[in-house]
Formats: sequence, structure tokens, C-alpha cells
Amino acid sequence: MANSSSNGDHQTSTKPPPLPSPLRFSKFFQSNMRILVTGGAGFIGSHLVDRLMENEKNEVIVADNYFTGSKDNLKKWIGHPRFELIRHDVTETLLVEVDQIYHLACPASPIFYKYNPVKTIKTNVIGTLNMLGLAKRVGARILLTSTSEVYGDPLVHPQPETYWGNVNPIGVRSCYDEGKRVAETLMFDYHRQHGIEIRIARIFNTYGPRMNIDDGRVVSNFIAQALRGESLTVQKPGTQTRSFCYVSDMVDGLIRLMEGENTGPINIGNPGEFTMLELAETVKELISPDVEIKMVENTPDDPRQRKPDITKAKELLGWEPKVKLREGLPLMEADFRLRLGVAKKE
Repeated sequence: MANSSSNGDHQTSTKPPPLPSPLRFSKFFQSNMRILVTGGAGFIGSHLVDRLMENEKNEVIVADNYFTGSKDNLKKWIGHPRFELIRHDVTETLLVEVDQIYHLACPASPIFYKYNPVKTIKTNVIGTLNMLGLAKRVGARILLTSTSEVYGDPLVHPQPETYWGNVNPIGVRSCYDEGKRVAETLMFDYHRQHGIEIRIARIFNTYGPRMNIDDGRVVSNFIAQALRGESLTVQKPGTQTRSFCYVSDMVDGLIRLMEGENTGPINIGNPGEFTMLELAETVKELISPDVEIKMVENTPDDPRQRKPDITKAKELLGWEPKVKLREGLPLMEADFRLRLGVAKKE
């Protein structure tokens, strides 16, 4: 039985988890671990699929509606006997037999989640309900990728899991922030009421290859602008901070959480903190020293600071990020150059 945590306070589940397929306990037949990844055609999801498929004992099913994901991210696995791809929207019921569920489905960029806020909150609430219903029916363990956005514009710095947050419930970002908060609530209610094995990861800003080039997030924005020779647009005042985790580190953290014995929530992110101006200067230095940095107006409810307290991840998962920003940015630059058809100057 996993150790439960209600924002850091350990509790025990009142019901035992439901049993998975009898094949899991067969004496004569060792079945593969069948894993569902919702949102698996997206940025983080596709990297997670890569890592899961490397284990020959895993069969991976991806469910994605391609709102922000792409089949191109999974093309190396299409046709593989241990891989299955389903076009599916998680707001609709999905009937599959699986042992584990990584529930990543939800647009994570402000440009996409504010484009259709009602759809975003339905994905977070109804989609999570559907995945929890599936987990209950088949006895699967389920991991939710929640977000640092549950902390809102934090009044505590850095943010530990015990912090309840400072979120505007009626703002333009609320469909995502509050949607993920409700998703966490549902996870713990199913855990306490039905004994479902849950894991909750609060993921902080993540970057790397396969990010949508025009998704509006700051790292992809700056790299795309630098490669196109455009000014790097920093939202005022430029002193707001973010912490950036390279995608391979993020995937490692998610798998450790799923395989471990703690429900979470656990922060998964890089505690290295940068102001937006510092990030712009770094991108300029590494990619295009000739571009200018231009200040533009800020968007509503933009958090002033964001930095994870990863004490729990270190202690409970033995996890901390390895890739430094200056190591990760050139890898992402190379991916963007390939997709944009921009050659590197000698």
C-alpha cells in the first residue's frame, strides 16, 4: 500500500486497491506490463513513451486527440508490436485493459488552454474522472501530471507541496490552474473512497526537443525568435522567475514516482531559478548574439516567481535533475533548427 499524503501529511487509505488482471499473478504465464499514456503524442508524453518502450516488458497504449500533440512525435513506434495508438478524447469513456495509467492529457501552454477554456477544464475534470473510473474498473495504478500552476502566484518561495497556493478562481488562466486543482481533489477522493492506487506529480516548467515551436511558452518563444532573427520579447518587468527542467529529467522523475510507494503530490522540477531577462540573455548568447531584447506588456495573472522545493523528490524518489540549462538549450536549438530548416552559421 502506498504512503498517502495530503499536502505532505501522511494518511492511510481506508480501502485496499482493486486487483488487476489475474494474469498478473499467473504461475505459468508472465504477462507484459500494459501501460496507457493519455496525451502520449505530446511533448512530455512522447518522451515518456520512448522511455517506457525501451523496456521490453512494457506494452504501451497512447490515447491522444492531437489538439496539441502530433503523430510525428511517435513515428518511430508506429507499427511496433508492443505499441498501440488510439485517436481518443479523454472527455469520452475509454475501455481498455491496462495495469498503469499515466494521465498527461491536457493542453499545457497558455496559448492552447486559453483558446478553448471550457474544453480545458472539461479535459481536467471529466477526463480525470474517466481515467479514474478506468483505473477503478481494471485495478490500475494511475499517475496524474498536475502542475506548479496549482500554486498560482505564490506567496511562499520556493514552493513546497504543503503550500495551498494563491490562485485566482475567475481569471483567464483559471481553466488550467483550477482544473488541475480539481483533478488532484478527484485523485485523492478516489484513493480514499475506492482504494485506487494514485500518484500525483506537480511538474514545473519543462523544455526540450519536440516542444511546439509556437506554443507561447517562454523557452520555445525565445529560441524560435532567435533562429528567425526576431527580437526576443520579454514580458514586463522581466524580473519574474521560472525554473526550467529538461525533459529527460522530467520523464525520469515521473517513472520513479509511478514505480515508488508514495502517492504524492510531489514536485518534479529544476530548482535552478532564472529571471526572464536572464533567460533571454542566455538564449541570445548561445544562439544569436545579434538579436535585440524587447520588453512587451505582461499577460494577466502571470506568476511573479516559480521555483520548486524538491526536498520530497530527493528523499522519497532519490531524484534530482541532472541537465543544466546551458546543456539543454543547445539540444532544443538543434531540434528547432531541423524543423524550421535553419542552418547553423559557421
